[in-house]
Amino acid sequence: MDNKKILVVLPHPDDEAYFVSGTLAMYIEEGAEVTYACLTLGEMGRNMGVPLIANRVTLPAIRKEELAASCQAIGIQDLRMLGFHDKMIEFEDPDLLDSQIMKLIQELTPSLVITFYPGYSVHPDHDATGAAVIRTIARLPLTERPVVHCSAFSNNHEKRIGKADVTLDVTSFLAVKIKSILSHSSQFQADKLLGGRDITDDIIRSKFGTERFWTYSFEEHDTTNRNGELLCAQT
Repeated sequence: MDNKKILVVLPHPDDEAYFVSGTLAMYIEEGAEVTYACLTLGEMGRNMGVPLIANRVTLPAIRKEELAASCQAIGIQDLRMLGFHDKMIEFEDPDLLDSQIMKLIQELTPSLVITFYPGYSVHPDHDATGAAVIRTIARLPLTERPVVHCSAFSNNHEKRIGKADVTLDVTSFLAVKIKSILSHSSQFQADKLLGGRDITDDIIRSKFGTERFWTYSFEEHDTTNRNGELLCAQT
């Protein structure tokens, strides 16, 4: 197995569940050590459960418990909650944000880092998280850089960055993935997620059974995104 140590850096509880849980469960079954660094507790999320199970005061604690349950479902034993503010990642001190990511990379020496593709992941927190990961890893010498797999799903993203070069069939881990997603009960309800279908249904397998990633090429990217904001410093 190539990827024995994997670092996942995402901003919100439930990001891991919806986008990478099948992949992580697969790697863990193969013996990988996975660390998940979740930047926020999603405390500014609008969803409070149906029926309501949370309010603005109680939501952070509830989402913290949901995150732990999701990680348990996937098999992640090393969860790091970094304590940044939800919906504020783009406004955080980049030196502070990058230093936290660098500390994790230096401690864990992962061969693979998974994050969002900056500029192509819809939510500002997603894009800012991916940009911080790219900036940080770009500062490392070429021989010390882990591979970076990015998730992307904005409209027309394939027209700009092409098709994913890593496509993983995770249908064998659908039960894990659905359990992980539904662990975030304030955000997802089974009836809306599955529409009365089970994991053997072709529609569910088609919707959730494949996870796609883009391997980030530092050599092919400019140091700024299309808004002129710094993404990384080439070395």
